[in-house]
Amino acid sequence: MTRPATLRAAPRLKTFERYVLSEIAPLLFGALAAVIALLVVASLERYLAPLLAKGAPPLLVARLLALNVPEAAARALPIALMFAVLLGLSRLAADSEIKSALAAGIPATRLYRPVLILGGVVTALAFALGEGLVPRAQTQIREVQQQIVLANPRVLGLGEQNVVLRDALGRAISIGQILPGGELRDLRIVTMQDGLPPREVITAREGRLVPGSTTLTLKGGQRVTYQDARPVTILSFETGTLPLQDTGTDLGSAAQARPVNDPLPVLWNRLSTYRTQGIQAPAEFTALHQKFAAPLAALALAFFGVSLAVFSFRSGRNVGFVWALMLTFAYYATYSVFNVMGEKGALPGAVAAYAPDLVAVLAGSLLLWLSARR
Repeated sequence: MTRPATLRAAPRLKTFERYVLSEIAPLLFGALAAVIALLVVASLERYLAPLLAKGAPPLLVARLLALNVPEAAARALPIALMFAVLLGLSRLAADSEIKSALAAGIPATRLYRPVLILGGVVTALAFALGEGLVPRAQTQIREVQQQIVLANPRVLGLGEQNVVLRDALGRAISIGQILPGGELRDLRIVTMQDGLPPREVITAREGRLVPGSTTLTLKGGQRVTYQDARPVTILSFETGTLPLQDTGTDLGSAAQARPVNDPLPVLWNRLSTYRTQGIQAPAEFTALHQKFAAPLAALALAFFGVSLAVFSFRSGRNVGFVWALMLTFAYYATYSVFNVMGEKGALPGAVAAYAPDLVAVLAGSLLLWLSARR
């Protein structure tokens, strides 16, 4: 007689798990859209709006904004999941639906299975975004930045001094001053070599980016080539042209290359070179661990969220919208602090990357232990 009861219980458990997922999933999509919108709006207000004010083409700025969405989504997924779990399970507890499940013979711990499965899916999705869409979007961002600068050099800062561009050929292009109309003054182009003195230095009195092209025209300049830090040839010229390739520009955070956005093989090879040369690169080492720690945060936060829901139900307390919001921002603040400490070398990269996840797991384990004692 026991066997039929077991067979009847299994479908009931699956129905309960599907119901839990149906409660959390809409909140996950809503929270994800809200967090992405907040990150994008913050970027628009702080960095992209000044570009428009300086005369950058609106269509290029809009494209730059859209290309930041994949990175925002990858960062927002774990946070949105925790918010959705806290709010969704809180509603189930407030409406006595968890109590009804217990009365039907379903233990409260059965909440963990659907939530952790969803956490695993979110982890895989966040990792796929970080390794797939985000690096490609960052490459396109650099291309759009170059188009913006070539369309209107004024976006680099009208009248500002010592603006520096870098291109894919390893050249640092220093601009002494940008004048109205896109005229450039006091240019210095240095061709760099890894770990070695410059191979070539070009100076020019003035220059201009040719509209619609990637060519920089130079006037009144000198070209000096070096070998073992000693000048080999010196050539003066009245006019000349310099083709640019994948020019990087400082247009704000949307333009700043973050090591965590590089593909894993690229980041690993760079770190291998740094290890061989004995170079300290805390930002890159932290980014390597963040490649895995950031997606895994979805699982850690899912575990914490369901543990808090079980504890709240058994203690008779309810986690409402405000508490869910506060806990979500508390995790984001913790993540930000540890990440900065890792990038600055105050903490080892592995500790800085995994510490927020570990805090969430330990807090969830403590809540689970406390709820078991009730």
